[in-house]
Amino acid sequence: MRILAIETSCDETAVAILETERNLEIVTFKILGDSLYSQAELHAPYGGVFPALAKREHQLNLVPRTVDALTQSGMLKTGKSDIDEDALQKMRDEGFRNDTKKFLEEHAKPAIDMIAVTYGPGLEPALWTGITFAEALGKAWGIPVLGIDHMEGHIVSALLRSAETAKLREQDAEGRRQKIYNLHPINFPLLALLISGGHTELVLMKEWFAYEHVGQTRDDAIGEAFDKVARLLELSYPGGPKIAELAKKARVRLSAQAGGNPIIFPRPMAEDTTCDFSFSGLKTAVLYKLKSMEKISEEDKEHIAEAFENAARDVIVLKTKRALKETEAKTLVIGGGVSANEEIRRAMTAMIERDFPAVSLHFPDKTLTGDNAIMIGAAAYVRSVSGHAPQAALAARGNLRLG
Repeated sequence: MRILAIETSCDETAVAILETERNLEIVTFKILGDSLYSQAELHAPYGGVFPALAKREHQLNLVPRTVDALTQSGMLKTGKSDIDEDALQKMRDEGFRNDTKKFLEEHAKPAIDMIAVTYGPGLEPALWTGITFAEALGKAWGIPVLGIDHMEGHIVSALLRSAETAKLREQDAEGRRQKIYNLHPINFPLLALLISGGHTELVLMKEWFAYEHVGQTRDDAIGEAFDKVARLLELSYPGGPKIAELAKKARVRLSAQAGGNPIIFPRPMAEDTTCDFSFSGLKTAVLYKLKSMEKISEEDKEHIAEAFENAARDVIVLKTKRALKETEAKTLVIGGGVSANEEIRRAMTAMIERDFPAVSLHFPDKTLTGDNAIMIGAAAYVRSVSGHAPQAALAARGNLRLG
């Protein structure tokens, strides 16, 4: 089976082509093509993602990304596809519609069996861009289009990468470099910690795609808190990696000094008996600390970044530990953009080794922590062969919730 996957939930335009076999026992994904365009630099002046700009960039880049992915796979064919005018008319932007029509007029159907596209959660204008494009291709090529939950993709992405299973093949027969991922076998129940710019939640899965919500943020997501604190420290967007960089510098310096970091922030909801999170108060504590300081040096910024990251890390570890005890999960996967944070990875690994040695812990490969189309295609494959393909009409759902 070959899947063309599309991701446009936020500020990355991603298209990937995956090849795999119909076998859930040992699932191997060969990445035939993978093309991604990040809009991060364009949104930096706004301090976050500007929805209208994100939509425009998706419209400009979906066709080029698709051409690139098909070219990488050796599947771009000259010819003409059977254009469905009704599907094209769903594209309200004339330029986007014309670009898609021209692409279909100049290229014949590739050997694709299914199209997978993110339909939520995310920015609805951005989601609709990917959906209408996927449907236009699906109609023209006569193949099904499957809508995939973005967060479900992050769960699956954490199962695609481990030291034993992810291999980089130097070249295929035609000289193209390819990555091959195996889907790690799961020992249910599985607990997923999803941490990103828009989400912080703990979800239990006792079998494929049967979800129970264990905990969630009551206000800001952890990635959002990182970005807000970065703005307070006058760091550019995206702020999470920059906070982590400053925190790392502080740790190295403080490890050689006596007394440690003079700044300590509260651990929100640490005494609460639920598995819920809260990060808005932590951000406010940083704000008040900055207001109390007459002059803020680079060293002060590093101390604040380290103190903030320590607090966020401790809350994440504490709540996940509580959820593991309550659910008796046998597998823990951690996905989403913040799963790339080295300090959180270190602390989570230490907690599992110390307190839950029988639990299997999985992080995504660093290349799969952000928004990408590979995870969408992989989730679509597992859904399609396990009999859990959604039956409802495809529509953008900005506030989609797993379940």
